[in-house]
Amino acid sequence: MALTDAQNEEFAAATAPFRRELFVHCYRMTGSVGDAEDLVQETYLRAWQAFGRFERRSSLRTWMYRIATNASLSALRRNRGRPLPSGLGPPSNDPAAPARPAPDGVTWLEPVPDRLVTDELSDPADVVAARHSVRLALVAAFQLLPPRQRAALILCETLDLPASEAAEVLQLSVAAVKSLLQRARARIATAALSEADLAEPTDEGARQVLDRYMAAFESSDPAAMKRLLTDDAVLEMTGTSTWFSGKATCERFITAQAIGRPGDWAMLPLAANGQLAAAAYYRGADQAYRAFAIVVLATTRTQLRRITLFGDPALFARFGLPAELGTATAFSSPFR
Repeated sequence: MALTDAQNEEFAAATAPFRRELFVHCYRMTGSVGDAEDLVQETYLRAWQAFGRFERRSSLRTWMYRIATNASLSALRRNRGRPLPSGLGPPSNDPAAPARPAPDGVTWLEPVPDRLVTDELSDPADVVAARHSVRLALVAAFQLLPPRQRAALILCETLDLPASEAAEVLQLSVAAVKSLLQRARARIATAALSEADLAEPTDEGARQVLDRYMAAFESSDPAAMKRLLTDDAVLEMTGTSTWFSGKATCERFITAQAIGRPGDWAMLPLAANGQLAAAAYYRGADQAYRAFAIVVLATTRTQLRRITLFGDPALFARFGLPAELGTATAFSSPFR
């Protein structure tokens, strides 16, 4: 049954405030920006079609989350989760060894631009909470869970819904939701990165870490990179299941296979997944710098704990970045 003009206006006004948070919810569920955007569109279409029958037995927000969660669960029947290399097996201890190929059919976790997650005009505490809810290690850990466990954990732990409301969203009993939560917590406890001392991306010390990281690559300074890494540093790059853990191993890989010669790299600062990040451009034989990877960094106020490279040039467009920078030999960071 078609909605009246008044109902259309009511629907638009009542549901508009939920669009950003529903996108973030779908991103946490799927690990994909594109899938999340599609699922939000599907959610609003389903909600609009059913709005005339909405009996307000639950809040409108809960009703919208139910639709978005069910849409996400349906999508996850086709793609259960998007891992990072560290979710596929143990780290490599030989930086010189050939990279291990990714298993057939793997679709990688994608980084999300901060502008899609946070509204900087919101209450500062809400902005910080939004950033924390999409930190890369957390979203990657979600991807290791079966879909219903993932949904229950996100609803109860990240959105802070009571089990009774999560049960309403998932259309399960409270006991069933608590059982899903128990299993999810046990599985995720060892998967998520300890983030107690990670710095906020607005922290001046963290910004200096990003600045030093970009400068080290642009000037090909392996000693500077070594000083930046924590003892428990991790380095991984999508496209291969090889990853490295520990300062010594990461530094050997960066020195031997990544940092190159002065001028090989150009870096631009970004914010992704509530963290500082960089867009890495590599100089080709024609001297042009072309998109290579989006690099998301987990930083303390003084060092780098985790470097995750997303080696898909197509991601640059999502961050509003060009695929090529031209042939300039230096690019300045606003943090320098």
